[in-house]
This record gives sequence, C-alpha cells and structure tokens, in this order.
Amino acid sequence: MLKEGLFAEKPEAVFGLHVTSSLNSGQIGLRSGPLMASSDAFSITVSGRQTHGSRPWNGIDPIVASSQIIMATQTIASRQVDVTKAPSVISFGAIKGGVRNNIIPDEVEMVGTIRTFDQDMRADIKKRLKHTAELTAQAAGAKAEVHIDHGYPVTVNNPVLTAQMMPTLEQAAGKDNVIITDLITGAEDFSYYALETPGMFFFLGITPADQDAKTAPSNHSPHFYIDEQGLPLGVKALTNLVFDYLDK
Repeated sequence: MLKEGLFAEKPEAVFGLHVTSSLNSGQIGLRSGPLMASSDAFSITVSGRQTHGSRPWNGIDPIVASSQIIMATQTIASRQVDVTKAPSVISFGAIKGGVRNNIIPDEVEMVGTIRTFDQDMRADIKKRLKHTAELTAQAAGAKAEVHIDHGYPVTVNNPVLTAQMMPTLEQAAGKDNVIITDLITGAEDFSYYALETPGMFFFLGITPADQDAKTAPSNHSPHFYIDEQGLPLGVKALTNLVFDYLDK
C-alpha cells in the first residue's frame, strides 16, 4: 500500500488496533515506544561431504556442524548484545538433513526467526548470525550459506502521540481498563506506517470477562475464540481517536 502511494500526501498520524485473547473484553492494551518486535526469517544451508555413518572421518558431518551453529548462535542474544538495552530472540524452527540412520548426508538446511526491539540491534544481530554460522561451519570443515529475509520492522508507538491520545483510550474504555502491556515478540506490518509518520497501535481484548485471559488460547490457536461483545469498544476507540486528534 505504501509502494502504491498511500502516503503520497503523508498523514499527520496513523492509528491501528489488533484483537488479542490475552486481554479480556472491555480492556485495551498498549505501551509507549517499542511495542512489538521486528521479524526476520533466516535459512542456513550447511554443506559437508557424505560418508557412511560408521566412518565419519571419511567425510564432513553437516549435522554435527549444524548442531554447533545452533548452540553458538544462542550466545548472540545472551552474551554478545546488550541485554539491558532491549531483549532479542533467535529461534530455530526446523532442521532438515539426511534420509537414513547410517548415512551422514552432504547437506543440512535450518530455518528460523530473529526478533528484536531495536533497529540498530536488529542489524547487528543479522551480521553476528551470519558471521557465527559461517565461522562455526568452517571450524568443522564445512561451509554455511546464510540467507536472511528482511521482514517487518519494530512496531514503535510514537511517545508524544501516545501520551497525547492516552486520555481518549481511557475515556473510551475506562482508566482501569487501559493496560500497559509487556513487550510483545510477535510482529506487525503496521510498523511500516509508523516508520513514515507518528503512529499508535493498540490491542483490543476479546476474551470473555469471566475467563482468565492469561490462559486463553492465543490468536493463532485452533481454539481461538472471539467474544464479539468486545468489538464495539474497538470501533469506539478508533473513532474517538480520530475525532479527538483532529480537535487537538
């Protein structure tokens, strides 16, 4: 939408919402500054040399090298970047290699995701992931090719805009029902808008009030449930944000 000229005449502000099962109906959740993480997918292909499992010294084992890469990259978040500045996550979601119990394969492919809350840290972690994977594979005699798919940026709520419009949300939901949320490691493409102009993104609770939202199935669970009585508050909040912003 941005590439097609949505912001050809750049708006002064942009507002957005997303339903969430982690809050009860009648509640709104948000935080100033970084709210949701960036999301970057990566793949690492580790190439070795096939050999029989009974004679591993005759080849180069990409499975062992891959396991070493997985462990080594976990120290990026825990030991190499400033954990007091912002949290970060490097997770592997799949590892694929080999077809038989007694054959060491030529190649292993791994895929995963990087989540960060700071754009500079995001760029730094990408470099460290590539560097760590390549040198760890090299130490084992293998080769690693790293591809990173640059995904959604960090979703940042503009602090000035958020402070200005907080009274509107409190009026719509009631002050006690506006919750300052923890950082959320999920990602959101609203982040692209908020890079272009001041933005504010918030969450609308849709778990019935008589249920514990902390244990409710998450949004993408097959057991996800929407309490439709929570939806009118979203319409009210967004509408009031527009009118109150224009009034101010």
